[in-house]
Amino acid sequence: MLCQLSINNFAIVRFLELDFKPGMTSITGETGAGKSIAIDALGLCLGNRADASTVRPGALKAEVSARFSLDDVPLAKRWLEDNDLELDQECILRRTINSDGRSRAYINGNPVPLTQIKDFGQLLIGIHGQHAHHAMLKSEHQLTLLDSYANHRLLLETVSSSYLRCKLIEKELKVLQQTQHERIARKQLLQYQVEELNEFALNKGEFEEIEAEHKKLANGTALVQACKNQLYILQENDQGSVESLINAGITQAQELESYDPDLKSVVNMLNDALIQIQESSSEIEHYLDKLELDPEHFEQLEQRLSKLMQLSRKHQVLPCALFGHHQELLAELNSLDSDEGALIQLEEQVNASKESYLIHAKKLSQSRNRYAKELDKKVTQSIHELSMPKGKFCITVTFNEELISPNGCDSIEFQVSTNPGQPLQAISKVASGGELSRIGLGIQVITAKKVSTPTLIFDEVDVGISGPTAAVVGRMLRTLGDSTQVFCVTHLPQVAGNGHQHMFVNKHTKAGKTETSMVSLDKSQRVEELARLLGGDVITSNTLANAKELLQS
Repeated sequence: MLCQLSINNFAIVRFLELDFKPGMTSITGETGAGKSIAIDALGLCLGNRADASTVRPGALKAEVSARFSLDDVPLAKRWLEDNDLELDQECILRRTINSDGRSRAYINGNPVPLTQIKDFGQLLIGIHGQHAHHAMLKSEHQLTLLDSYANHRLLLETVSSSYLRCKLIEKELKVLQQTQHERIARKQLLQYQVEELNEFALNKGEFEEIEAEHKKLANGTALVQACKNQLYILQENDQGSVESLINAGITQAQELESYDPDLKSVVNMLNDALIQIQESSSEIEHYLDKLELDPEHFEQLEQRLSKLMQLSRKHQVLPCALFGHHQELLAELNSLDSDEGALIQLEEQVNASKESYLIHAKKLSQSRNRYAKELDKKVTQSIHELSMPKGKFCITVTFNEELISPNGCDSIEFQVSTNPGQPLQAISKVASGGELSRIGLGIQVITAKKVSTPTLIFDEVDVGISGPTAAVVGRMLRTLGDSTQVFCVTHLPQVAGNGHQHMFVNKHTKAGKTETSMVSLDKSQRVEELARLLGGDVITSNTLANAKELLQS
């Protein structure tokens, strides 16, 4: 629950430090005194938008801090643990706003983003404003009220995550479908190109082999003649072949060696040279024996080389890169085949995810229908107490599989009949302003009892209500205050008198500056304030007596 609120230089508040108790706290004050200013300041701690105008004129910054007890708020404790923030039995939310409009937010002294303090604040306080009954005319707000009453948080999270998964897969499918036409055209081209290259069946490194062999055969005659010339020079020239000349040189060197042993190395080198010459001659003879100048094979080779060059020009790649290009086209074709498989798989996943979503949405819808009937009875009973004895309230929940949303497939309508014999109709068409206020208040009080938020604020929700009806409203809020901390800003004495405690808001001018203060009233002060609410500025003995009676009852 909210234990303390400190306000510094906020709007027309210079400084306020307020301590709060459990139960129902009534907040009253003269018109224009700023009865809602503490609630506005608290709203800043809960993440509401702030601007420079909220800073008291002449001040550098405004600061608001709120201290909460977390004894009976396990969800808030778990949230602090999940977000690695300091956990204790108490928690302090703080917000500062500079005169230039910049603001900072803190949880237990730790700076946090505004979105984070907003999320956390929802676990601590629920605020019901004076215009909440107008929001009740909107279908989406009606749905929120029903889901709050039924505590559908987990069911809604399941439906929402199922919806997001469905939309994500649909998006992937749409992207694939949008490129389907291009993919089909590309696949047809690839199939033609790959079939042509498959038919040619070029092997890795084959171009280099063909090119080398073609070059050899194209120069076959010159090769044969050159090899024969080499053999003639090396060993067949009668007038002095290289081999005969070296033999003669060896003979002479051996004679010289006999005169000087130091020339033995020359003999050895000449012998080595002779061996090299003989081996060269043998290699050339062996090459000539193997060399086949088959015109038919050469023609086949030339045709394949010609086809290879033609294909490389057609595919705009170098001949040596044609094999790699073929492999790349094959890989791309396989990838397109894989995309088609993915398309079929995604279509199946979309159907499966939609079926899963509908299962969860139907489960949510069934629960809504069950709690709608329960809420029908409670709201009908409530409006009977609020001076609509013949009124009847009904919630229709319609499931539509085509109405897919993160909140399910339901359309909802609050219906009411205010007079006997009158059929149930949409609340926006039937209820008057006063009736709408009473119905809205009844729903807010009933749903508040089911919500786990430890502190509830009702900001002038009793607008348009008076007399005996106001007394019923007061009793409703007091009963709610027995189990939940309740703050009620009101102008009705019948409501204010039901508070477990009472705070008074006053505006005064000091040294040319306007300030708002807020004080807790004792019993005698409460009687005077209730008398003021009953009789206005002139307080008589009768209004004082009525105020005492109101407070005692």
